[in-house]
Amino acid sequence: MDMRAKRRFPRGGGRMDRRENSGGDSTLEEKVVHVGRCAKVMKGGRRFSFSALVVVGNRAGRVGMGYGRAHEVPEAVRKANEQAKNHLQTFELVNGTIPHDVIGVADGGRVLLRPALEGTGLVAGGGVRAVLELAGVKNVLSKSMRSSNALATVRAALDAMRRLRSREVVMRMRGKTFIRKDG
Repeated sequence: MDMRAKRRFPRGGGRMDRRENSGGDSTLEEKVVHVGRCAKVMKGGRRFSFSALVVVGNRAGRVGMGYGRAHEVPEAVRKANEQAKNHLQTFELVNGTIPHDVIGVADGGRVLLRPALEGTGLVAGGGVRAVLELAGVKNVLSKSMRSSNALATVRAALDAMRRLRSREVVMRMRGKTFIRKDG
């Protein structure tokens, strides 16, 4: 492992945040949510492999998740980063929060998201916080139920975000016209 990799991944775990330009005008940020280590016992000793869970977003409604595996941590993070960039999704936000309550389910994970008033902040932990921060959500309440597995909770948070619909979209689906009341 080279010195740069040791510096980026401190012994205590720690998070790594990076900003990259995705070629367009929007700047993508990356957060490493989890790095896992797996050992395989061979004749000569242990062989380690690493997995990395990365969330990428532009803090303006676009976010994606990637999962990479390799024999070294930086390579696993690079693979996860590429996968996350290839799976970016766009979500609608309303005044820095989400339009309505929603529950997302994926694998064994289940995540509840609730809109919150201005000034509440982001009440979420772990992978759910990373997804919501990089999506650009400012005020939301969340509860992670069932599994505490990082991959399951991130997938459940993305599923919850996918289920969100704005008032205009729901009215259009029902064939009704929406008249906004200003005041």
